[in-house]
Amino acid sequence: MAITGSCLCGGVNYSLNAPPLLLENCHCSMCRKVHGSAFTTFAKIMKADFVVTKGAELIDRYPSSQTVQRSFCRKCGAKFTFDWANSPEHLWLAVGTLDTELDMKPTFHIFVASKAPWFTITDDLPQFDGYPPDTNV
Repeated sequence: MAITGSCLCGGVNYSLNAPPLLLENCHCSMCRKVHGSAFTTFAKIMKADFVVTKGAELIDRYPSSQTVQRSFCRKCGAKFTFDWANSPEHLWLAVGTLDTELDMKPTFHIFVASKAPWFTITDDLPQFDGYPPDTNV
C-alpha cells in the first residue's frame, strides 16, 4: 500500500516507501508554536523512505535549534518534517500532512512538562516530561 501526503496548496507531494516506525504526540512549546496547536503528532520514519514526488522547489527549511531543522511548504506554510541531527537516519513527519489513512495510533506523549496549560491529556498513553528514556524517538 502506498503512503502519500501533501501540503495544503497541493504544491508539494510526497510518498513513504515503508510504514512509520511509530507515532508520537509532542507537546513542546516549539511544536505548539510552529503548528499552532496544543500538540503535534509525528510519525517517526526512516529518512531514506521519504520521497518528495512533486514540488521539491517549494520546500524550505528552518533551523529551530542547533540540532533541529524543520521543513515546510514555502507557498502555503504546511509543516512537513522535523530533522534531528542526533538521529541522522530518521525524520519525524507531521501526520496531519498524510493523505493516506494509517492503521496506527500514537505510542506516547513527549514534553508534557511544557504542554499547554489549557489542554488536558485524556488518554492512557505513557507521558514523558521530555524525551522517553530511549532518547532516539
